[in-house]
Amino acid sequence: MTDEQLLRSCLLGEVEEYHKIVERYRTKALAIAMNILGNREDAEDASQDTFIQVYKNLERFDFQRSFPNWFYSILYKRCLDRLRKRRRFARFYQKIKVEPSQFFSVPPANPSFSLLDKQELMKSLNPKERISLFLWANEGYTSGEIAIVLKCSPSTARVHLFKARKKIKTLLENENVTL
Repeated sequence: MTDEQLLRSCLLGEVEEYHKIVERYRTKALAIAMNILGNREDAEDASQDTFIQVYKNLERFDFQRSFPNWFYSILYKRCLDRLRKRRRFARFYQKIKVEPSQFFSVPPANPSFSLLDKQELMKSLNPKERISLFLWANEGYTSGEIAIVLKCSPSTARVHLFKARKKIKTLLENENVTL
């Protein structure tokens, strides 16, 4: 069944059909959230929140639009919410002059660490650059489709994608990796 057929069935009260939507998008949603958040636990929470919000708002979905674009837009917003929440907690700890290392054990730095680690490369990008790069590289999205997800113009989406690729190229070159 297509996404549209599954969604229409859900709207008619066949809740079981939504499980098929979840199964279809669960892996991709988790991958996108991991790329943006860099933390599996937060990524799972953001993905789950997204599926819940999508289900609650199915009646608002415009069937003239692409479901994946709508879904990924909501996922992106949930991820940004998580990042904002992290920043609020960080500011809170700074205000009360408590060192976060007292609460969290920080692993010692690994002297053999290389920037070639994919997660570290992705951490060097801002959230818009991460999702732009992910959607372009893994999902084959065009700048127009990325623009729909990010709610910006296609030229702005191309700028985010360009910056992401340029940052990664620079980091790889600094590690003396030939491209």
